[in-house]
Amino acid sequence: MSWILAGLLIWAAGWALNIWLARQGRGGLLIPVTFGLTLLALWECAVRGFDISPVLLPAPSDIAARFAASTGLLWEDFVQTAIKGALTGYVLGGLAAFAVALAADRFDFLRRGLLPVGNFVAALPIIGLAPIMVMWFGFDWQSKAAIVVVMVFFPILVNTVEGLQAASAMQRDLMRTYAASYWTTLLKLRLPAAMPFIFNGLKIATTLALIGAIVAEFFGSPIRGMGFRISTSVGQLALDLVWAEIVVAAIAGSAFYGGVALLEKAVTFWHPSQRGRG
Repeated sequence: MSWILAGLLIWAAGWALNIWLARQGRGGLLIPVTFGLTLLALWECAVRGFDISPVLLPAPSDIAARFAASTGLLWEDFVQTAIKGALTGYVLGGLAAFAVALAADRFDFLRRGLLPVGNFVAALPIIGLAPIMVMWFGFDWQSKAAIVVVMVFFPILVNTVEGLQAASAMQRDLMRTYAASYWTTLLKLRLPAAMPFIFNGLKIATTLALIGAIVAEFFGSPIRGMGFRISTSVGQLALDLVWAEIVVAAIAGSAFYGGVALLEKAVTFWHPSQRGRG
C-alpha cells in the first residue's frame, strides 16, 4: 500500500509541477523531462506495490542495474545493429534514392513508372523480405543493411521527387529568362526548394532504418546485435536485458533523428517552417 500511495503522491506532484511550468511559459525541456521521470516513478511504484513478477515487467531500477552491468554487451550490440546495419543501409539507401530521384525528375517516363512500383514495394512487410535478404547476403550485418536500404529507399525517393516539383512555375520561368541550363536551375533553385521535402524523407527513414535492422536480426544473425539479444533474452526470460536493449534502441533512434533534424535546421534555416524555433 505504501508503494501505491507513493505513486499517487509522485503523480500529483509531477502534474502540479508541469502545470506550474506551463503557466510560467518557461518550461522548455523541463516539462517533458518531468513527465518522463514521473512515468518512470509510477512504473517503479506500480511494480513494487502490486508485486508484479520481473518476468512480466521488471522495475526501472532493475533495468538500470542490468544496463550498468551490461554496458560492454550493449555497446557491442549497438555497433552491430545501429552502426553496421542501420547506418550503413541508411546512407546507401539515401544516396541511391537521391540519384534515382534525379533521374526520375529528368525523365518523365521513369517517374511515372517507378513511383507506383515504389509504393508497392514500400508496402511489403519486412518479415517477408528479411528471410530472403538473409539467404542472399548471409547472416552478418550485410543482410541487415540490405533490408534497411529497401526500407529507406522509397520514402526518400518519393519525398525527393515531390520536392523537386516544389519550385513554382513563375520561378522556373524566371530562370529560363536568364538562359539557365537544367543543372543550373536544379542547383540554384529546385534543389534548395526541395530540401524540406528531402529532410522529411530522411527523418522518416531514420526510424525505419533502426526498426528494419533490429527486426531483420530475428531471422538470422551472428551472436550479437540488438535484435538477436532481444530474441534470445526473451527465450531465457531475462526481461531486464530485453528492456535494456530497448533503452539503447530508443536512445539511438532519438539521437539519429535529432542529428538529422539539426542538420535540417542548419540547411533550411531560410524556410518558414524553421522560423521561431529555438
